[in-house]
Amino acid sequence: CNSEVWINGHYLGKRPYGYISFRYELTPFLKYGGAENVVAVKVDNSQQPNSRWYSGSGIYRNVWLVTTEKIFVEHWGTFVTTPEVSAQSARVAIRTKVRNAAQQDRTVTLKTTILDQAGKSVGVATSRQIVPKQAVFEFMQSLTVHNPILWSLEAPALYRAVSAIEAEDKPIDDDETTFGIRTFTFDVEKGFFLNNKPVKIKGVCNHHDLGCLGAAVNTRALARQLEILKAMGCNGIRTSHNPPAPELLDLCDKMGFIVMDEAFDVWKKQKAPFDYHLYWDEWHKRDLEDLVLRDRNHPSVFMWSIGNEVREQGDSTGVALAQELAAIVKNLDATRPITAGCDHPWPGNSLIKSGALDLIGINYHQDVFANFLKTFPGQKFLGSETNSALASRGSYDMPSDKIRRWPPRWDLPLLDGNPDYTCSAYDNCSTPWGSTHQETWPIIKKHDFLSGMFIWTGFDYLGEPTPYPWPARSSYFGIVDLAGFPKDSYYFYQSEWTNKPVLHIFPHWNWSAGDTIDVWAYTNFDDVELFVNGASFGVKQKTDEVCQLVWRVPFAPGVLKAIGRAESQPSLTREIKTAGKPDRIILEADRDRIQADGHDLSFITVKVVDAEGTLAPRADNLINFEIQGEGKIVGVDNGLQTSHEPFKANSRKAFHGMCLVVVQSNGKVGSISLSATSEGLQAATVGLLAQ
Repeated sequence: CNSEVWINGHYLGKRPYGYISFRYELTPFLKYGGAENVVAVKVDNSQQPNSRWYSGSGIYRNVWLVTTEKIFVEHWGTFVTTPEVSAQSARVAIRTKVRNAAQQDRTVTLKTTILDQAGKSVGVATSRQIVPKQAVFEFMQSLTVHNPILWSLEAPALYRAVSAIEAEDKPIDDDETTFGIRTFTFDVEKGFFLNNKPVKIKGVCNHHDLGCLGAAVNTRALARQLEILKAMGCNGIRTSHNPPAPELLDLCDKMGFIVMDEAFDVWKKQKAPFDYHLYWDEWHKRDLEDLVLRDRNHPSVFMWSIGNEVREQGDSTGVALAQELAAIVKNLDATRPITAGCDHPWPGNSLIKSGALDLIGINYHQDVFANFLKTFPGQKFLGSETNSALASRGSYDMPSDKIRRWPPRWDLPLLDGNPDYTCSAYDNCSTPWGSTHQETWPIIKKHDFLSGMFIWTGFDYLGEPTPYPWPARSSYFGIVDLAGFPKDSYYFYQSEWTNKPVLHIFPHWNWSAGDTIDVWAYTNFDDVELFVNGASFGVKQKTDEVCQLVWRVPFAPGVLKAIGRAESQPSLTREIKTAGKPDRIILEADRDRIQADGHDLSFITVKVVDAEGTLAPRADNLINFEIQGEGKIVGVDNGLQTSHEPFKANSRKAFHGMCLVVVQSNGKVGSISLSATSEGLQAATVGLLAQ
């Protein structure tokens, strides 16, 4: 935050909001010829606390140097909309701002070409205009695309609008804008429709850090997160609680996600002593405008969120502020609805009362969802933040049907938690303001008018380790842990949100003689039969109201087996075996070929297994890594919220039998070899290729 930039000693400006994109004009202060130009950037993040989570610090998003002729398309100067869409044709309206920085008026020709997914031209518009010197002119063009391929979650087709500028018949600038053709609406009674088809928004909230890689953006790390979520059935991302990196939106465009693009966590009333409230009066209008201008062409962006749980909800000033923010957004983009995360979902809430929200975003309070239309007649629902379930991967507290609300109240410490600072991965632990996964999703699923939900959170993140204090240092909220390893709740949603055959049983099968163990299954099969060492413990069937199957069985070493059966598909068997003594290491790379660009990554899962290859669920061996060839280790992790081992290291202890090592190319083409060793275990090696 608080970035200041100079060029050759000339002060260019300051932007207090660390999440916002900006650009400065360098031209008047440059040195030419062989002289050196120096750009200096100062970031001052010393005033703490200024955030409720780990924000990172420094230059953690990409920087570009842009050179143009004196006539060029203005920064964020193109706005593409599709006001009329049918199966036969789509009208594409394009507004393009062109700046003439020359000292004389110029006759400018703007030729805009629309290219389809194959790079074929499907529409051209040409306009000619005298643009006065030192001025900006906005061209208005309209084109028709015949038989358009609509952007959808399953097939996110993208078009490109290429803006080519000529002056005096000489080409002098070109700019490219990616967009999609789609229609959508939120209906009061029937929920969300995309391209005239009903869609339930199955989203998650994510903070911007990338676990062991920190806050610095990496496109492959973002893509991996989205791939993991997509495989779960997730179709929505909320950029909580700030403008995202533009690379995230590019990926959501390509992969098919519904994005809630969020501007602020704080308005004028503070949540932390040195947060954004200090800069609100001077900067909120500029920051919000820049967010909308930057992101309004992304087909993945379906709604703007103007705030999250802001303190003005209970204050009369919230009415005018919400109206002001909504007007700023609508002035720049009237094609998308406006929402906000409201954690006081009552008619007296100032944000709701203001009339500024097109979608009433409700954070938590799932008990009021079913009566939404009675409480807010004529309004449209969005579950802007739900759940806040808590879990440590591979940790299980029994009995599993006892729900732990930790801490007992939001403002009270947890005094009776687990001594090892874990939270149970059965779906039986949540915050007192939130819910388990089972307590919210069936409600959303049942009612059409509940357009969808954004779960808190998709991934664990750095900071905010509710319900525990230090030494816990990262969150327990994620469906996926900080290393990118799914917790059991991942399969809760995969069984509900996808059509792929799902049968996931847990916990592990390493217990003590005489223990009684709760065995759970998440599945989309008609029924599941459970066996212990060949003996059946009965058949159970899932209902619309209860998403898990539960058996209480005596532990016996051997094999826990489940068979899922359905009339419409072949049966599926899952087994969990009692693991023996840890014997060897297994390395599994998510990609064995990466780009030799100095940025691309391979995420390598490290498993400690017994002699038969069964994961050792309690293994915590220290794993040492050695890399050779054209790569380097850029991060290690294991998902344990209390681990104080460094993320930048050549070793990591396993947590519940697993850890992660992240390898990056060094920019050269060639082979990469990663070896993993540990005292008492057989070593492993995996080969990668940077190309």
